[in-house]
Amino acid sequence: MSGARHVYRIYIKATPERVWEALLDPAFTRQWFHDTAFSSPPVAGEAYRSCVSNGAPAVEGTVEVLDPPHRLVQTWRVLYDAAMSEEPPSRVEWTLTPAGDGLTQLDLVHGDLFRSPLTSAQVEHGWVYVLDGLKSVVETGEPLPALVAPVEQVDDAAAEWHRQLGIQANNSIWDLLTKADRTPEEDEDMVCRAYASMYHWTRAARTGPANAVRAEYMLARVQAALGRGELALHHAQRCFDGAVAAGLGDFDLAYAHEARARALEAAGRSDEADAELAAAKAVPVADPEDLSILEADLAIPLR
Repeated sequence: MSGARHVYRIYIKATPERVWEALLDPAFTRQWFHDTAFSSPPVAGEAYRSCVSNGAPAVEGTVEVLDPPHRLVQTWRVLYDAAMSEEPPSRVEWTLTPAGDGLTQLDLVHGDLFRSPLTSAQVEHGWVYVLDGLKSVVETGEPLPALVAPVEQVDDAAAEWHRQLGIQANNSIWDLLTKADRTPEEDEDMVCRAYASMYHWTRAARTGPANAVRAEYMLARVQAALGRGELALHHAQRCFDGAVAAGLGDFDLAYAHEARARALEAAGRSDEADAELAAAKAVPVADPEDLSILEADLAIPLR
């Protein structure tokens, strides 16, 4: 549930109009954005595609806002990686603000990454190089040297394999969980995916208490959706206890309460379920986007 958005701010010695031109003009973008450019001029409300100079697609989506030279909002679906292309689209928002003394403040927010962990992990540090490249091209006319990616040292290849399968299993559950007309076979498939996700996360590289808590949450949510109250309560309590023991508050604690609410409702304990739902809503969540995601899930009726 973390990594839902990445936020960046830089200052560029140029006017907003000049920076805006560098954001959209292929003659500029190919210099600082990994040789990519819009395949045609972006239009508000219409689909777009970004490609490298040999024509290979890089990113696609919809231009939601085009307000030159101040704001560009675009949905973002990666095309250059097969696994990331299977994740739901995220959203990139560029905001340009005059900052005095010939400076432009550029704020970039890459959000809606809650269910796109592969994309989130890949872009988190990638945007730093991209934005630094934009600043260099606008201010000096010269691109940054080509990025040489460091070789990641993987101590345990099997642990990395488990991590990727854990992510894939977890993401695949949502399509079934939100499907209105699941078959009995799909119900059982959904349960298998939830247990598979937990299995892989317990053996995955770079995990912490939050990963275990979120695996328990998913099991509780799935079992509650199937009306299996006692199983749902078992996993919901493990989710809650794990969050408390690890000192996880905010987003994770709120979802732990929500898991208990849905499990209690599935067990026929509606009054207790309502109290847990109220507790979930009362947990302070600092990040506005995290809060929006939480509120949307809490709005799904218990009964």
